[in-house]
Amino acid sequence: MKHVIAVLLENEPGALSRVVALFSARGYNIESLSVAPTEDASLSRLTIVTTGSDDIIEQITKHLNRLIEVVKVVDLTEGSFTERELMLIKVRAVGKEREEMSRMTDIFRGRIIDVTEKTYTIELTGDSAKLDAFIAAVDRAAILETVRTGACGIGRGERILRV
Repeated sequence: MKHVIAVLLENEPGALSRVVALFSARGYNIESLSVAPTEDASLSRLTIVTTGSDDIIEQITKHLNRLIEVVKVVDLTEGSFTERELMLIKVRAVGKEREEMSRMTDIFRGRIIDVTEKTYTIELTGDSAKLDAFIAAVDRAAILETVRTGACGIGRGERILRV
C-alpha cells in the first residue's frame, strides 16, 4: 500500500542524507521525495512516498523518530490529506499536433509555459494519477522530456504538522 509520510527535520547539513540512508539500509524504497525549508528557517519539511504494509510503515516511522535531527513524523495516509505534484513536460508540437497538444493541456487544466516552432513545454499540477493520465493520453512519440517534482502532501482540516 502507498503511504505518504511527512517529516519535520532540522535544517542542517547531512540530515537529509541520514533519512535516505535509513531507508536504503533497511531495503525500503522511496518512490518520491520532496523537501524544502518551512516558514521556520531552522526546519525543513520532507514528504516521502513509499510503499509497504502497515507493519513496515510503523517500523519506518519508529526508525525516523530515532534520528536526532527528526522533530516530528506523521503518516498522512492515516487520515484525510491533499496531495499534489508538479510536472513539466516538453512535447513535440508541429502542424496539427499544436492544436491537439493545446486542447489536451486545457482538458487537464495545465498551462503551456514555453512555445517554440517545434515544441510546447506544459506545466501540470495534480495528484500523480492525473499526471500519469496525461502521459497516457499523449502520443508517446510526442514526449521529448518529462520532469516531475514528486508528491507534496498536507493533512486536511485541523490536522497540522508543527512543533
